[in-house]
Amino acid sequence: MHEPVIEKTSGSPHASLHAALFTIVMLGLSALALSHVDSYKLAQDHDLVRGQLARDFETHYDEHFPAKTLGVNLWAAIDYTLFHEGRPGVVLGRDSWLYTDEEFTVGNDAQRNVERNLALVAWINGQLAERGIRLLVAVVPSKARVYPEHLAGREPPLVHDSAYWQAALALSAAGVPTANLLSALTLGKARHETYLRTDTHWTAYGAQLAAGAVAEAALAAGLVRDVGTEFRTQETAPQTHRGDLFNYLPLDPWFSALLPPTETIVPTSTEAVAQGNDLFGDDSAPKITLVGTSYSANRLWNFAGALKQALHEDLLNYAKDGKGPFAPMLDYLNSDDIKQAPPRLVIWEIPERYLPAAPALETYVIPPEAYATAGRNTPILKNRRNS
Repeated sequence: MHEPVIEKTSGSPHASLHAALFTIVMLGLSALALSHVDSYKLAQDHDLVRGQLARDFETHYDEHFPAKTLGVNLWAAIDYTLFHEGRPGVVLGRDSWLYTDEEFTVGNDAQRNVERNLALVAWINGQLAERGIRLLVAVVPSKARVYPEHLAGREPPLVHDSAYWQAALALSAAGVPTANLLSALTLGKARHETYLRTDTHWTAYGAQLAAGAVAEAALAAGLVRDVGTEFRTQETAPQTHRGDLFNYLPLDPWFSALLPPTETIVPTSTEAVAQGNDLFGDDSAPKITLVGTSYSANRLWNFAGALKQALHEDLLNYAKDGKGPFAPMLDYLNSDDIKQAPPRLVIWEIPERYLPAAPALETYVIPPEAYATAGRNTPILKNRRNS
């Protein structure tokens, strides 16, 4: 059974108040806008037929309308203070915690997407195996799963709530090794935050814990050895970080005081300090490839560096920012790099919030058999959040 689309209805208790406030704000801003129309002077050389007048007036309006930014800020402030809402893209929690609404959005085909995406992972595992390459999948649990205590009463729908566990069962049934990042990130938050409060991503500390879980799973599956190159991770200068979820709270500059406090992060960097014994051959080229999303690509979290240190081995990072988990893997699978220098192991980082979504893969040639196992190993589970 597919999850229905969740929509706000016109009968919500805030709808009438919301409409009234919107009308008042728009009337006030319109009056302010009209007060600046008389300052416009028509240039004599403008051609009305070619639309020069319209373009010139629009430029004048943008440059001289003082309430343009105020209007955006004011309406965002009303939503934020009265209704505890931001723009589409963010879900507001308690204690200044923000969550991406991708962890709560449900489409009509969400459950089918979970099944198809997990079938695609299993198919890619088979494609790599045919080349003698092993795959280890690291499903990144959603921020709402690791930090449900700040959700202010809102819970993800069932298809999101069960996605992590469906992935664990389906990939195990398909023989795909996986790493248990959920335990590491949940237990680790007792010491330090493992996810950023105002950002979609994990902290450098969370990335370090995740890397340790990946290394533990790889070692247990016989994919790596617990000896090799020594790496050292060092902290760099602290810096103020504006979380990506601030983009959905347009309160600057008029109402910036309402925004959650910014965060201070301490980025890390990792370098090799000693060359150990190469137990897998004399080739100095890295035999491990990391593929994934911004969790792996962004240097602020240093997930790739933490993996090197935990695995005692260098790796190549093919993660991409802003493309989701599937396109980077298909790009790598079809690249000359994997043909000319095939790795021994591919680590694939997949945020669980992408599993119920339909990936944009129209430009890729994916045979129908890639989805042949969809639904076979992905049972619909009951609520497992407190398991």
